[in-house]
Amino acid sequence: MFVGLSGFSQTSLFNHTKTFTRQDSLRGSITPERSWWDLTYYHLNLSVNPDKKFIKGKNTIHYKVLKAASTLQIDLQPPLKITKAIQNGKELNIQSGRNAHFIELKEIQAIGDINSVDVYYEGNPKEAIRAPWDGGFSWKKDSNGKHFVATSCQGLGASVWWPNKDHMYDEVDSMAISVRVPSNLMDISNGRLRKIEKHSDKTTTYHWFVNNPINNYGVNVNIGDYVHFSEKYKGEGGELDLEYYVLRDNLEKAKEHFNDAPKMLKAFEHWFGKYPFYEDSFKLVEVPYLGMEHQSSVTYGNQYKKGYLGSDLSGTGWGLKFDFIIIHEAGHEWFANNITNKDIADMWIHESFTAYSENLFLDYYYGKKASAEYVIGTRRSIQNDIPIIGQYNVNSEGSGDMYYKGANMLHIIRQLINNDEKWRQILRGLNKTFYHQTVTTEQIENYLIEESGIDLSKIFDQYLRTIKIPNFEYKLKKGQLKYRWTNVVEGFNMPIKIYIGKNERLIKPTQKWQTLKTNTNSITVDTNFYVSINKL
Repeated sequence: MFVGLSGFSQTSLFNHTKTFTRQDSLRGSITPERSWWDLTYYHLNLSVNPDKKFIKGKNTIHYKVLKAASTLQIDLQPPLKITKAIQNGKELNIQSGRNAHFIELKEIQAIGDINSVDVYYEGNPKEAIRAPWDGGFSWKKDSNGKHFVATSCQGLGASVWWPNKDHMYDEVDSMAISVRVPSNLMDISNGRLRKIEKHSDKTTTYHWFVNNPINNYGVNVNIGDYVHFSEKYKGEGGELDLEYYVLRDNLEKAKEHFNDAPKMLKAFEHWFGKYPFYEDSFKLVEVPYLGMEHQSSVTYGNQYKKGYLGSDLSGTGWGLKFDFIIIHEAGHEWFANNITNKDIADMWIHESFTAYSENLFLDYYYGKKASAEYVIGTRRSIQNDIPIIGQYNVNSEGSGDMYYKGANMLHIIRQLINNDEKWRQILRGLNKTFYHQTVTTEQIENYLIEESGIDLSKIFDQYLRTIKIPNFEYKLKKGQLKYRWTNVVEGFNMPIKIYIGKNERLIKPTQKWQTLKTNTNSITVDTNFYVSINKL
């Protein structure tokens, strides 16, 4: 996902006052009715009637039995309803709650078995009020009056439009998506198009297949009067198909504007390693909202403008060198889709690295100075309202500062490592080590500490778990520089680069005063470090 112009995720506005309910726990925790079975395969098969804003279908859920149990939790949000569930021809009893539904299985679930259950559902799904921040179905019309429909559901959950195991910890291994739409429209979903099936009632089913593990919110449906063009990209994984689906009237401008896509791949494969989903291709799909990181089906609605709807989020000018949505949302293919947080409280893993990828794109094409100016410029969006890490087990993300405060934290780590090739190999190593995995903050922190050889633990505590910005306090008197950290977590000892006159020096402040001899009154703190400065 991404920030708004104000600099924070819209969904974080109310987190500081929210009280959590049992529904939040059912949605956000690994309940006993989830933990005993492991997802292996989905086949989501649905019909979409745009005239009536109505959907109907089923999800066939394949799973491996990990331990003996008889109740299976499936999530689906109202006003959608599960109409029935069937296993091996037998209709099953369903204890339905508001969002979580408990299916009572009749047959013995033997450990190691691969079983499946068909879950049928229908209804008028929640309509997105302001997609993608408030998700659901977007029912719009294009300039020619034709239906233009799309889904978005990060945070709110994929169960807002289809029945599934709606928790990030368990990604399905592969997935088929079949979507039936009016024949004057197309559906574009994740993965590769396997078949187009025409029906006698003037509808057409588009059959897609996702070969790789995929998180639930990364699954999408996009319906419109699309036209298609494509190109090949020769990358680290061989030849990659780049597929573009745009509204008919936008074909020519898209052919020019989407040049940022292969440029993005070249830069990000350099920094992060091989694009993680060669088997499923890479797609940009035009939608009636700003955009989202749907896996191998990145959605685009930035009005064919550079920057963020024509604006530079950094205020430096560098943000107008690229289309923000193409670069940011595609960056999520590495951080969100390849490496996925187990709990949304750790969503900084998605957003900090991806916000940071924006300035790495600039670094690749315009140099290190440009990239530094950009990430420093984005500090103007930082709110320091609540901690970046949210509350666990209740589907609660942290502050929108996970974007640019998180990106600036990573920029600091780059300064401390002080070896750009080593830093690049660490970023590539992250994507290799945690390839197609769901992870925790602890795993990412430990990896960065181990591979950098630097104890970054207090830096993570400071920037991820508090709203306090380290304050570098100093005073100059009689040829002495005295300095220390204030407004920091206990034990904070981050080194920082300063300039004494024209001489660069890396010093290691603590919370206790330290003294350094100097013959100048000119002290400057390197702006690459996101800290406040107080001269006494």
